[in-house]
Amino acid sequence: MPSTTVIVGSEVGLHARPAAIIAEAAEKYEAEITLAVDGEEPVDATSPLLIMTLGAEKGASVTVDSEDEAAVAEIAALVEKDLDAE
Repeated sequence: MPSTTVIVGSEVGLHARPAAIIAEAAEKYEAEITLAVDGEEPVDATSPLLIMTLGAEKGASVTVDSEDEAAVAEIAALVEKDLDAE
């Protein structure tokens, strides 16, 4: 299964706005996409609420997993980006 680990780029972490943007992007893929903080259970990337439960702050490592390599690449890029700056 393709996966990558990236660093959270949003200034205040994966709170409501970044989580909603990531979840919206994840919904367009058929394959399951999960996000996980080191040592924690993965959560469904299509759920903003579950993404927020990760408690991932700026600088945290988050692993993105999916059978779809394009999904991993897109979601990982969003996690790394400062989504609050847009």
